[in-house]
Order: sequence, then C-alpha cells, then structure tokens
Amino acid sequence: MGWVESLQKAIDYMEEFILEDITIEGIAKQANTSEFHFQRTFTILTDVSVGEYLRRRRLSLAAQELSDTDHKIIDLAFKYGYDTPEAFSKAFRRQHGITPSEARKNIGKLNCYNRLVIQVNLKGAEPMRYKIVERDSFKVAGIKKEFSLKNEENLKGIPKMWDEVNGDGTVDKIARLNNGEIKGILGVCVDKRLTHSEQSIDYWVAAEYKGEAPDSFLTLEIPASKWGVFEVHGPMPDAMQKAWKQIFSEWFPSNQYEPAGTPELEVYSDEDPSSADLYSEIWIPLK
Repeated sequence: MGWVESLQKAIDYMEEFILEDITIEGIAKQANTSEFHFQRTFTILTDVSVGEYLRRRRLSLAAQELSDTDHKIIDLAFKYGYDTPEAFSKAFRRQHGITPSEARKNIGKLNCYNRLVIQVNLKGAEPMRYKIVERDSFKVAGIKKEFSLKNEENLKGIPKMWDEVNGDGTVDKIARLNNGEIKGILGVCVDKRLTHSEQSIDYWVAAEYKGEAPDSFLTLEIPASKWGVFEVHGPMPDAMQKAWKQIFSEWFPSNQYEPAGTPELEVYSDEDPSSADLYSEIWIPLK
C-alpha cells in the first residue's frame, strides 16, 4: 500500500500549498515518482486531471470565502491565482453556475469539491484476467510525437494524434510492420525524464518489429522486464479506461508488485473499436 500512501502525500501537499504556484514536478516529488506517472495514476484513480483538481479546489475555497467574509472580489481573484477579476468571474461561473457577486448575495447554489482522500477498493468484485511474463528487450517501429506535461498538453494532444493516424492511413502502414510476438497496434508512453531533464513525454503509435529500421518509421527499444499483461474486453475507449482504473485501484494494492516506471503498452487490435467483444491488452512493467 506504499504507493497509495505516497499518492495521498502528494494530494496533501497540493492542499497545503494550494494558494501557491505549485508545479506538477513539485507535486510528483512528494509521491517519489515522475511527473508523467503521477499525472497518469492520479487521473486514472480520480477521473480528473491534476490541473482540473487544483482549479476545482481553489474555486471551491473561493466560494466559501465569498460566503463567509466581506473580502473584495478583486482581492479573492488575485488570491486564488487569477490575473483579473474578469478571468476569475468567468472560471467561477463555469464551475458554480453563478457569478461571484451572486454567490456573495447567496443567490443560487454552489458546486463545491471537497478535499480528496484516496480510498482503494480491495473487494475485487469483478475478476481480472492477467498473466505475468518475462521478456528480453524488444523493438517497436512506428511514429512518435513529443508532448509537454506542462498545462497537461499531453492529455489533449494524444487523442488528436490517434485521430490523425487513423484518418490518414498511418495505422494501416504500421500494422503491416508487425512481425513480433505482440500482435496489434501499440500505444507507448516514454517518460523523457528517464534520460533527459525535459518535462515531456514521447508518445508512440507503433508495432513490435524485428529487423532494421523501416523507411519513414522510427524504432524504439523496450527494455527487458517482467510484465503484467491484462486482458481488456469491450468497446473503446470505455473498456480501456475501466481496465486501467481496476488495475490501479484493485490489482496493485492486493499484489506484491509495483509499476517499474518504464514504458507501458496499450495493445489494440484491428477489429471494430465499438464492438462489445473487442479484445485489447494492457502491458505494465513490474518490479
């Protein structure tokens, strides 16, 4: 359960310094993990990004202060991280459905979010099918794009990348490269802080490939590892999202393994992504 406690420590850090200009790097250090892996785990377990959680909490605290004090709206705007009262009012209305002035007058209802406490489900009501495999290093071939972790640009950019490669036929070309053990198209996140100082990741759409680098494609070596290979059944993207949440909220807390922090793989077939019988996999390196 150590990784759950580390996650809660990071959340407590966010709360303690919520009025300061905290960064994802500083938050992730509290959990003793990289920015990318903290961001990913947090979003899987809470269904909300780190940035959105901070925004919701700040606006919740601002609403409480509006109701309980006579502090000026302009002062509260600056206190909770907004450059202008107009920006504050716009964000406040988006969350609460009313303006700061209306909140002060107790007109309408507020939509406040409480401090987050991580609770892990250990019941395991739904069975999980998985296997543990060990593999030497292997290569994948495909395309990659770099995404910044700042302002959570990766969360917006990766779905767009999939739309592009599906729309222009790149996925079909990558599928024809597949001559390795893992059958299917791979989504691979590579945390660049493992080898560089950048706050960014490389995201790959690729396939396992044996041989020299093919024309117009790049290759990436996946390190040797012990892998947890989890079955995913059902239409995309809901089935994949549900599987990730079950792995982190049920499987890891009840097993001796921890994520190794090296690239994880999502494996997609070429079947209809909306099919109820669609089969996919999640590969997580373990330590």
